[in-house]
Amino acid sequence: MMQITETVKQLIIINIIFFVGSLIVGPAADDILALHYPANTDFKVWQPITYMFMHSQVNFRHILFNMLGLFMFGTTLEQLWGARKFLFFYISCGVGAALLHLLINYLTISYGVGILDEAGFAKSTVLSLLHEGKYNPAWEEILTPSQFSGVIQAYVTPMLGASGALYGIFAAYAFLFPDREMGMLFLPITIKVKYFVGVMILSDLYLGFKGTPIFGSGGDGIAHFAHLGGALIGYIMMWYWNKNQFDNKRWN
Repeated sequence: MMQITETVKQLIIINIIFFVGSLIVGPAADDILALHYPANTDFKVWQPITYMFMHSQVNFRHILFNMLGLFMFGTTLEQLWGARKFLFFYISCGVGAALLHLLINYLTISYGVGILDEAGFAKSTVLSLLHEGKYNPAWEEILTPSQFSGVIQAYVTPMLGASGALYGIFAAYAFLFPDREMGMLFLPITIKVKYFVGVMILSDLYLGFKGTPIFGSGGDGIAHFAHLGGALIGYIMMWYWNKNQFDNKRWN
């Protein structure tokens, strides 16, 4: 059986502590620690870090599968890289996921606000109402349902979870061990890591564009572009480290 490494173990413990704490504190914990849109009054400078330790308070599978993935893939990487290098990689991917998520939110809000501005609703007034957590019901007559919900959710709904950082871990593992066979959970089959990770990334790419009001018809509540952001940063770091023979050096 795979022996869990120290940093992976500590990350799992921290995530569990945050999860139990959020259950005790309630929704106020998300207001403080989950990632909000920077113009939202609930945004705090630490949220691009703390959000990745928060998970859904009503969906236990959210933290369960994230921590299982961290254990299964992260342990091997920490053994290869050492604790400090692994932690640096993990946090970098999580921050990268947050940045791409915020960029998509910015584009979604700008797109919707631009439509409203052209319809006669002053941009400054629209942003002022959103900043106060309000909206004009007349907006629903101008925007499509997906555009309207997209703007409101992008401005108001926080992001949380370790999935962005975890996707970076997936990308690194696939980069290093593309042909390694892995068993599918609950299914009696194996699949090469490169195909498993490739399918996950392509699925997020499709669902991300489909669920963004700028491109598609409505979201599913999952931050697909955060997943893609984590995977992108993970791949870029692996490419750079490999090119400079840096991936062979441990940080103990």
